[in-house]
Amino acid sequence: MANRGRKKLIEDKMKESGINNMGAYLRKMGIDGHIFILDNMPLKEMNSMMTRFGSNMNQIAKRVNSTSNIYSEDIEEIKEMMKELWQLQKSILSKLP
Repeated sequence: MANRGRKKLIEDKMKESGINNMGAYLRKMGIDGHIFILDNMPLKEMNSMMTRFGSNMNQIAKRVNSTSNIYSEDIEEIKEMMKELWQLQKSILSKLP
């Protein structure tokens, strides 16, 4: 009876880990002793934000190159985007094990 409970516990942990193969799960646990499940959605969000930031920077650079002027609005936009990126990065790092 106790073995059935242990097997159920192992199967439950295996499902939580996202590994569907018992052999693969047992090998992973035997080698590493633990499995981390990471939510990479914040990284995708940060990647998207960095893409937008790069695009905005290119637009600003083109405007500066064509007019030889940089506007305070451009600088404020850059500062705000950098602030958002830093906040997201801090949030991601604070959630890592």
